[in-house]
Amino acid sequence: MNRILRITVCFALLSSLAVAQSKKKPAPADLTRPPLDTVNVAELKEPFDKVDVFLLLGQSNMKGRGVMPAEPLRNPQIIMMHKVTDGWFLARHPLHLVGSPKDFSDADNAGVGPGLAFAETLAKALPTTRIALLPCAVGGSNITQWRKGRTLYDETVRRAKLALEHGPKGKTRIAGALWLQGESDTKTPEKLKAYPAALGQLIDNLRTDLGVTDLPFVACTIGEMKAEAEPRKQMNAILLDIKSIRPNTACIDSRTFAKDIGDNVHFNTPTQKEHGRRYAAEYLKLIGKD
Repeated sequence: MNRILRITVCFALLSSLAVAQSKKKPAPADLTRPPLDTVNVAELKEPFDKVDVFLLLGQSNMKGRGVMPAEPLRNPQIIMMHKVTDGWFLARHPLHLVGSPKDFSDADNAGVGPGLAFAETLAKALPTTRIALLPCAVGGSNITQWRKGRTLYDETVRRAKLALEHGPKGKTRIAGALWLQGESDTKTPEKLKAYPAALGQLIDNLRTDLGVTDLPFVACTIGEMKAEAEPRKQMNAILLDIKSIRPNTACIDSRTFAKDIGDNVHFNTPTQKEHGRRYAAEYLKLIGKD
């Protein structure tokens, strides 16, 4: 009798778990107007004559937590690869959408990051270039998780190479990488000390594995809002000195204007928009189009 009871209880638990797993989470309230608009990345229509692919790398501030606008961007010049399906769509917030492209179910808390403002600024400066964004950031990730051979790095390279395959042949290139990360590596003096070498190795690996020896790489300072700001100031000193770590790199400095969403960690929407504009300005300097 006890054996039958145990089997019955186990079956009930398994059934409940299956139901829970099959039930989709609703989309966040400010993630509106589904579905995403599909695009054919292989097709180039006038005035566009090439596709430039940009990698969005880092942790939660690159994903973004800012409040999203009521009306999504629908600019045919700016496209994105879906974080989960690898499908191509018109770019809109949140760029790091992990939910369904059709109804946004199972989306997480990703919001406004710097990537879209970067692309909008760049699109104005490069009117015949289609801007393709590859969202690759993962919240809470530390730089050791971006080592070659680990999932975050390997997935970034896989998706970048896939973008080259998907795009128009001979007219698609990996054009640059944006980096917004560092909070997770301020926990100990040892992590801070190891950071410059790890960042330099990441840049080297990307340039080697993607076949772009001078791939432009633009970083951004992290927030110093928390009470334990000193380690973050040390991290920002490292990031601001990135040019001494590797050539053809830059770092934008947002320490004088950055504001958070109220949690002392994540940048608000106006800050992220300004980040994006400054990322674009530094990138244009690196490619000689200041």
